[in-house]
Amino acid sequence: VLMSPAGKIAKDRSWKAGKNMMAKVDGFLDSLINFDKENIDKSNLDALEPYLKNPNFNYDYIKSKSAAAAGLCSWTVNIVRFYHVFCDVEPKRIALKEAQAELEGAQNKLAGIKAKIAELDSNLADLTASFEKATAAKLKCQQEAEETNATISLANRLVNGLASEKVRWGESIQAFKNQEATLPGDVLVASSFMSYVGCFSKSYREELLNDKWLPFLKKDSGIPLSENPDPMELLVTSADVAKWNNEGLPSDRVSIENAAMVNNCKRWPLVIDPQLQGGAWIRQRELMKEGGEASFKVVRLGTKGYLDMIEAAVSRGDMCLIEDLGESIDAILDPLIGRNTIKKGKAIKMGDKEIEYDPNFRLILQTRLPNPHYPPEIQAQTTLINFTVTLQGLEDQLLADVVKTERPDLEETKAQLTRQQNEFKIKLTELEDALLSRLSSAEGNFLGDATLVENLETTKKTASEIEVQVQEAKKTEKKINETRESYRPVAARASLLYFLLNDMFKIHPMYQYSLSAFKVVFQRAMDTTTESQEDLKGRVAGLINNITYNVFLYTSRGLFEKDKLIFVSQMAFQILLTSGDLDSTELDFLLRGPRVPTGSPCPIEWLHEAGYQMLKALSAIEVFRDLPGDVESGSKQWKKYCEAEAPEDEKMPQDWKNKTPLQKLCILRCLRPDRMTDALRKFVELKLGPQYVKSGRIPLSRTYEETNPTTPVFFILSPGVDPVKEVEAVGRTQGVSEDNRNMHNVSLGQGQEIIAEQKLDQAHKEGGWVMLQNIHLVKKWLPVLEKKLESLREGPHETFRVFLSAEPAGLPSMHIIPTSILQVSIKITNEPPTGMNANIHRALDNFDQEALERCSKENEYKSILFALCYFHAVVLERRKFGTLGWNRGYPFNTGDLTISVDVLYNYLETFSKVPWTDLRYMFGEIMYGGHISDDLDRRLCSSYLVVYLKEELLDGGGGFMLAPGFPAPPSLDYHEYHQYVDENLPAESPVLYGLHPNAQIGVLTNLSDSTFRVLLELQPRDNAAKGGGAAVSREERVKQIVEETLSTLPESFVLSELMGRVEERTPYISVVLQEADRMAQLTNEIRRSLRELALGLKGDLTISEAMENLMQSLYLNVVPASWEKLAYPSLLPLATWYADLLQRIKDLEAWVADFQFPAVVWISGLFNPQALLTAIMQTTARKNEWPLDKMALSVEVLKKSREECTTAPREGAYVYGLYMEGARWDINAGVIAESLPKELTPQMPVIYIKAVPADKKEAKGVYECPLYRTRQRGPTFVTNFNLKTKERPEKWVLQGVCLLLSPE
Repeated sequence: VLMSPAGKIAKDRSWKAGKNMMAKVDGFLDSLINFDKENIDKSNLDALEPYLKNPNFNYDYIKSKSAAAAGLCSWTVNIVRFYHVFCDVEPKRIALKEAQAELEGAQNKLAGIKAKIAELDSNLADLTASFEKATAAKLKCQQEAEETNATISLANRLVNGLASEKVRWGESIQAFKNQEATLPGDVLVASSFMSYVGCFSKSYREELLNDKWLPFLKKDSGIPLSENPDPMELLVTSADVAKWNNEGLPSDRVSIENAAMVNNCKRWPLVIDPQLQGGAWIRQRELMKEGGEASFKVVRLGTKGYLDMIEAAVSRGDMCLIEDLGESIDAILDPLIGRNTIKKGKAIKMGDKEIEYDPNFRLILQTRLPNPHYPPEIQAQTTLINFTVTLQGLEDQLLADVVKTERPDLEETKAQLTRQQNEFKIKLTELEDALLSRLSSAEGNFLGDATLVENLETTKKTASEIEVQVQEAKKTEKKINETRESYRPVAARASLLYFLLNDMFKIHPMYQYSLSAFKVVFQRAMDTTTESQEDLKGRVAGLINNITYNVFLYTSRGLFEKDKLIFVSQMAFQILLTSGDLDSTELDFLLRGPRVPTGSPCPIEWLHEAGYQMLKALSAIEVFRDLPGDVESGSKQWKKYCEAEAPEDEKMPQDWKNKTPLQKLCILRCLRPDRMTDALRKFVELKLGPQYVKSGRIPLSRTYEETNPTTPVFFILSPGVDPVKEVEAVGRTQGVSEDNRNMHNVSLGQGQEIIAEQKLDQAHKEGGWVMLQNIHLVKKWLPVLEKKLESLREGPHETFRVFLSAEPAGLPSMHIIPTSILQVSIKITNEPPTGMNANIHRALDNFDQEALERCSKENEYKSILFALCYFHAVVLERRKFGTLGWNRGYPFNTGDLTISVDVLYNYLETFSKVPWTDLRYMFGEIMYGGHISDDLDRRLCSSYLVVYLKEELLDGGGGFMLAPGFPAPPSLDYHEYHQYVDENLPAESPVLYGLHPNAQIGVLTNLSDSTFRVLLELQPRDNAAKGGGAAVSREERVKQIVEETLSTLPESFVLSELMGRVEERTPYISVVLQEADRMAQLTNEIRRSLRELALGLKGDLTISEAMENLMQSLYLNVVPASWEKLAYPSLLPLATWYADLLQRIKDLEAWVADFQFPAVVWISGLFNPQALLTAIMQTTARKNEWPLDKMALSVEVLKKSREECTTAPREGAYVYGLYMEGARWDINAGVIAESLPKELTPQMPVIYIKAVPADKKEAKGVYECPLYRTRQRGPTFVTNFNLKTKERPEKWVLQGVCLLLSPE
């Protein structure tokens, strides 16, 4: 149809006609290719239209039938489509040709016009150039005139501006010239200061600089040096200091020195920062820098991902603060701390990784430990910087807090002035630096530098304005400071109290307090002070009293009962020393209790030897010079005073009643050491007030008022006390309970750590209380808990509270509770009541009326059950008598009692009669005896049961006494037993335990000695500078002891020389040679260690840890550990121990002089008394040809004195130097007898020891008395001696009777 001629459309459109048309393929293809597609007749299009509208006339459909037909279909459709497009475009092509023709004509006309314009422009340019040339010449003349005038003006301004600086700069130039000569010495001092003094406190820094270095440099070195060089002048500027102060650095001198070292040291700084002030300043400084938090990383070792954080900081060149270091540092950090870089400083190896090392990386190490001991390599690789707050520095800080609270207007003005002055200094420095920089960098004719002149004028104008403001500020500051100083006594007292708290960890590692927690207590005390501010003097006194008492309450509730007196006494002593109301020499005597060995018996018959020796030592103080003579001459008066029940409440005889309270304490320490704890309480009551000695526990409900979501409450547990019930009771008053699902109680252990963390997160988010019990059981989880509690301080719910509990470690070395947890917590101790009354009630509380009635033999059951309760109370409370009570400590508990009662019930139900022997064995050997490891303690336990559990117990008529004055009760009901105890139990005394009343004196004396020993350890090292006395310093005292000891120590025995003089090596000769050998080892060690220490004190040797420990022991009058290791067991203080040592050496020298066996052997003077006893048996066995394993020792207490025994016995030996504790020896009756009042360890007469066949050893009418080296008993056991007695042996067992080789 399409290819038909116009108007002649083919009618035959059959497939046959189509095949004919395409028969000639070449022709057909050519017609298709050359088809006139631009001129298609309308008739052809009309004829084609039906086909095009047919939906099946498309390529895809037709292709399914025939590919060739589909191609022709596509050709047809596209040809028609082209024609339609062509019809639309062709008219536009024709129009385009016409427009192009018109454009060409117009452009020809335009070219002619442009040619004319170009000619005109050329003429205009010539004229313009001539005009501009003339104008430029004119302007140049004008500009030169103006510049000349400006230069003259600038020159005048510059000359006028610099005229006033000429004098100052001239002086500075001269000073710099002078400094040039002394610069080597000044730089040496500054660099040495920065390298060596960082780890020292203020006093040692000043001593090192002013007393050691500068005198040496000025006198001996020949190095040029300024008159009074100050390292800080070279290391920092006033602008630096001002900037640091604005960043939060304390303004005291030590803090500024520390900051200078942190900024200038080339080694990484290791900051000793127990109060976290240094770390706080470093954080603030880094966060204020450009980059802030992004370029400052804080890392704690051991936390998750800490190594990745450090590696990232090293690679990026960030500042990294590793906080809270211990004494050991992870070895993987060694290359980083030592800067052991590789690849020419471009990398560093940490573990197995190579980390890219950015030279901009900076590292700061920080530890909270107050006195860390780092190995030498750490000290060499780092610069140790001691940020420990000083007494004066803290006083200044607290003064600001006091004034801020009391006079906020003054403190705000003061703070503004300080900031203003700091900003002035910084601004002036910046302006002057900029001016000098421009002057120094100016080239050629700088008179044209208008900016330079303007800077100079700005600097002068600013300086003038600042000078006026500074003068005004100084006047204002002077007025403010005068008012502020009125409050300084408050700050001074608070600073002193904090340092008292800071030393409490020396008593027990649980006693840790942070400065931030202290400041909270300090602030609360100021807020609750009631005195009016109108009366300034009264207000200050009220503040001091309230702060002191609040700190006392805050601290004492977290102290064990035995430590409260120590704390309050130390508080009283330090307050009085600081105010000058105490003589430091007298205090030193009171705490030390020194003795002067007299070498002769005490002339005062009623006074013990140790007391007389102490009295003689006291007389060395001028005030007490006549005291020994007065006591001797007025013996009756003094005896009456000493025998009073409470001598501290009585008036002293003669003129001594007029002495100061401290002087009376010194005298009482000599005469009645057992009364010193009560005397100390009276002293504290007199000086501080009665509220400081009242005993009583602060209710938890009151403590809760002081808590907040970020302050945990920490219960320090005691055996038998559970704080959970009290916490739950307080919680119920606050709407917190398990029923309300906001009380979470987790007992740690057995995988409870994850639950604890979940409960903490839940309560932190939703509110509630979390009680974590026994955290000491999860040692490995404690660092996680520490970090967890720190993170929970941010954004807690207002009702969120944390309660922790843990048992204290038995030894300081076993302490595991993190310091940071203890420091921020409110610590509470909860000790069970003491005394027999309380313990019997506690024992009975384990039962009820139903338990009492469950047995068919009710009378027997109740009677024995009550006796068991009494026995349980006795074994628990007997521990307070120390080694007189039990040789070792045992964890007797409630379970022992309840199981014993169950056993009692079963036995009574099983047997018709009470099986006393079986019950005693079950209770004494299994239930309670299962805890006991010492045979003599086992004997004691069994003896109690022999006394308490017998047939007479069942009489019920009041005839059987459980203790003197306390008959066994009849059959009663449960509540009546409690009532019976309250009504019938005598007052607390050793008699209730079967002990002699003297036992209480021993307990109190030991308590007194331990109290004063701890108080001495707590004394600050600078106490010699306080008070009105002339007490010597620690180093001077130690030097004096070293010199005296070395000058009096005899030469050591030479064993080879002694053995060369021995003809026959008998058992006795072996004993003396062994003694001489051990004595030689001891004296050699004493001589070596003291000589080494002497060199260290002179500065010839570095003070090692061993030397420091030795120095501490000498100062505290304690036998050094290195000597004790080679010596014999002894509890004597060092001075008395050394006098005893000299006596032993003298006695040994007499023995080895001719090797003649002494007539009477001082058995107490032997290192190994067992060796002498063995030698006695060996000698007798050889002489009589008896088998050694079938022999025993027999003892006979003679009526002879030592002097009466002039020759040694034919067999065995006479010995002396023994003492009896718990009883005495009746010489006339020849038996053990009750002690005399206040006679604790009477000396035994000479004892004859000999060896006899074991079957002939006397066994009836004797008490098997243990012999110990010291009153420590237990590990110092020697042997048992059978001593005659008329009483039953159980009596002496219960009284703890023994023989001692030393009365102390």
